Amino acid sequence: MHNEPSTHPAPDATPHSEPVTRPTDRRTGCPFDPPAELTQFRAEQPLRRLRFPDGHIGWLATGYSVCRTIMADARFSSRKELMHDPSLDIGDIEIPPAEPGEFIHMDGARHGRYRKLLTGKFTVRRMRLLTERVEQVTADHLDAMEQAGPSADLVTAFAKPIPAIMICELLGVPYEDRGSFQEQAETIFVGDLEDKMAAYTAIQTYLTQLVAAKRTAPTDDILSDLTDSDLTDEELIGVGFLLLAAGLDTTANMLGLGTFALLSNPGQLAALRGDPSLAGQAVEELLRYLTIADPMLRVALEDIEIDGRLVKAGETVAIALQAANRDPAKYPEPDRLDLHRKATGHLAFGHGAHQCLGQQLARVEMTVAFPALLTRFPTLRLAVPPEDVPLRAHTNIYGAESLPVTWDEE
Repeated sequence: MHNEPSTHPAPDATPHSEPVTRPTDRRTGCPFDPPAELTQFRAEQPLRRLRFPDGHIGWLATGYSVCRTIMADARFSSRKELMHDPSLDIGDIEIPPAEPGEFIHMDGARHGRYRKLLTGKFTVRRMRLLTERVEQVTADHLDAMEQAGPSADLVTAFAKPIPAIMICELLGVPYEDRGSFQEQAETIFVGDLEDKMAAYTAIQTYLTQLVAAKRTAPTDDILSDLTDSDLTDEELIGVGFLLLAAGLDTTANMLGLGTFALLSNPGQLAALRGDPSLAGQAVEELLRYLTIADPMLRVALEDIEIDGRLVKAGETVAIALQAANRDPAKYPEPDRLDLHRKATGHLAFGHGAHQCLGQQLARVEMTVAFPALLTRFPTLRLAVPPEDVPLRAHTNIYGAESLPVTWDEE
């Protein structure tokens, strides 16, 4: 039910009305905590004015209830051409509407058309059927780590290849092409602008050829399944690229940063190592505690009252999921990693119509990988002081650039 028109004062007449800039600095304190200012902002006012780099005055949402409400409200749009970016000033560059297949930046029926086609490909049951394959891929990489040991960069040896192999198999990327395909995909996330553009072009070219091949000779994979739908080649390429982007970098960073968090919390590490059946619950708590994908953006399509504030049509809201998932109003002692916590309702995968489509695949990968790693290497530990672990501090996907680990050889 929509709220009645606001009778509250205009936003600039309320306390804390001076726009703030979005905090991103995690250099002080625990590397797993949100920037300290976000916690302060949430305590003062869970929805407040935010100054964007291009001068736009929008909003910053930090409270759990506010963030969840905004993501569930269809009056807030996901269309990127309507949004302002809280991370950079793009100047006068005009952001184009979503490409065919780029459904996460679409609303309503356009979004729903793609979502309906893909939902059946990512059901809980179908993803659980992949468990045996995830177990095999994980074991293969643990074997390679053990043979090359007794030290490794856990990011390159473990965290990146497991989700990369799984998403390539789901998309039907031929085995002989996986190496170059994964390399180009990684460059899109971590390269400089010129390299990113070159990698994007290379992947688009590759996906164009792959879709043509699936049309001619379908195999047992998602892209082949979708060739039976009414999606055009352009749309299939867009969907393929989106699934690649969504299924690769996020899970890889959760595996790397999640291991770092466990190694930094010996009691929680011991709990999971002692009881691998705790893995499913542990994954939910790690998702809540780390919340690596942040912020999520929405733009108001009309004037909307939220939490006593009037968000006007055209204003962008940056939704700080990491602050929302640490809200003490939702989770007692939220800054403590507690694998016995039932972290239900966390927003790490978003909420509402745009909630992450591949969340069940990510859960399967992590639920298998974390206990397998800890069981195989009972003496696993950091090979460098925690403060020397390089972190991806200024991207929308937080994580460890590398994670040097070591263990005792038997």
